[in-house]
Amino acid sequence: MMKKTITLLVAAFLAVNGLMAQSIADGINDLNSSFKVQSAINILKKNYDDKPKDVQAIYWYGQALIGGNEVTKAQMDAAKAVYQKALTDGVNEPLIWVGIGHIDMLEGGDINAAKQKFEQAITATTPTKGRHKGEPSVEILEAIGRANADGGSKIGDPNYGIEKLKQAAALDPKNSMVYVYMGICYLKLGGENGGEAVKAFEQATTIDPKNVLAYYRIGMVYLSQNNEDSFMPAFGKAMEADPSFPDTYLALFEYYKNRNVDMAKANLDKFIKYADKDPQNDFYLADYLYQAGKYQESLAKEKEIETSLGGTDKLPGLSLLYAYNYLKLGDSLQAKQNIEKYFKLEPTDKVKPADYELAVKIFSKFPENADVAVKYIQSAIQSDTSKVNKINYMTQAADLMAKAKNYKAQLDWLLQAQALKGTWSEYDYYNISNVAYQAADYPKVMDVAANYIKAFPDKPQGYYFNVMAAKALDTTSNPGIAIPALQQQIDYLMKDSVKNQRFIIIDYYYMMGYYNDRAKDYEKALDICNKILELIPNDPDMLKIKGAIEGNIKKQKLMEGKQPQTDSTGTKGATKN
Repeated sequence: MMKKTITLLVAAFLAVNGLMAQSIADGINDLNSSFKVQSAINILKKNYDDKPKDVQAIYWYGQALIGGNEVTKAQMDAAKAVYQKALTDGVNEPLIWVGIGHIDMLEGGDINAAKQKFEQAITATTPTKGRHKGEPSVEILEAIGRANADGGSKIGDPNYGIEKLKQAAALDPKNSMVYVYMGICYLKLGGENGGEAVKAFEQATTIDPKNVLAYYRIGMVYLSQNNEDSFMPAFGKAMEADPSFPDTYLALFEYYKNRNVDMAKANLDKFIKYADKDPQNDFYLADYLYQAGKYQESLAKEKEIETSLGGTDKLPGLSLLYAYNYLKLGDSLQAKQNIEKYFKLEPTDKVKPADYELAVKIFSKFPENADVAVKYIQSAIQSDTSKVNKINYMTQAADLMAKAKNYKAQLDWLLQAQALKGTWSEYDYYNISNVAYQAADYPKVMDVAANYIKAFPDKPQGYYFNVMAAKALDTTSNPGIAIPALQQQIDYLMKDSVKNQRFIIIDYYYMMGYYNDRAKDYEKALDICNKILELIPNDPDMLKIKGAIEGNIKKQKLMEGKQPQTDSTGTKGATKN
């Protein structure tokens, strides 16, 4: 769920309600964090109990009930009951209609029905006369944008939310939260909309330099891109804006936990200090113990949490962490069972690329499950937005296929990675040429080798692979295809004929054999034989071969002389002996 903060929705209320308003402000401020929801509920419920017919108290209490990262059906039912009770009690206010539409979308209901409620709320709060005639209520527009920003990518209509939030921004350009919700809507659109999201969040910080949620969101966008130069300053500004905002510390803990355990622990301590008490927090401690290499202690802490929760179903991350710990402790079977359980429990849209990467490592321990591991890699590629990570996953898949001796699949993955990478290093040319040769994809070998030679003409490997593949293709269906490749390699080797004499002779010998034995072009065979003798004069074996070729030439000429001739009249004349 998205984080929530004080907005124009309560601005007028705060101006006239003194201490009570401050208490509501505190509750709404706690809704900024996914980890202070219970604190928000406690504050906002008190206000709701004190003023059960106050529209702001009703609306925000309902919002608190659907706060947090994981919203259950029970939470949604509780929030809907609050809003429906308000309608029954005569608080038939447009803001309550928006709240009900919000929950309808979270429940996966008819989006058009929810939009109808939103549009009715807009119409009901749009003046038909006076100075603001025809201007929709910013409060309502913002609440609609907030509703469509909430939940996962399949919840709500982010484009519709953006439309309403842009209207709100035009009417109230000093409202920073309008831009925060707008940025979240852009993120829900996915694809190339990350830049627009950051622009919206940055606009929010320009309006309100203390908007911690905007800084945090900027940091999370750049963190997803592994852009440390950008996310670290954003998180730093978030901590300056609100040192008690726990989400920032958790993000940094997650970043540092497999890089710097001391920094991870420092941020985890701050997170636990400011977040609500929750079994989930003990889970982060178990995670830290794992990162610190204390696997048995981590397992013990996990089992405590599992006992307190009555199983792992309520916290799928336990199964994931079990898998990590058991893999480190060498129990691959337990690791496999737990990672499989994790994927059954955790919704697909909550699974991280690193989770798939762990599955790959685990299933790599079971060679018979290599195809399963690759499926997890494919899922990781689809879910990860980082180009670098996608390339790494593809390389992992190639490595798995290499171990399984499935060289064709290995080649396919390497080519996918190379296409994404764009540029070729010498190692890339060598590795892909070699794998393509192992996969018996000789045309691909020659294609890559040709570019290898072009990019690195002074390196011998490109010529080598080109010749090897050409020889493999030099069959009755491709007679002589090896000859140009051999001649190209000889031209390269002749730059140092003394050092490369042996290899030059080998190439010439193949060409000589082709012309003599297969093409029956004895003159060319003799020409190449003479070139070999220039390198190794008076070599007795080559002199014998030369004699045999010369004999073939004589026999060929003799046979040509015996061939019947056709005269101009079309009759056959006698052949002279």
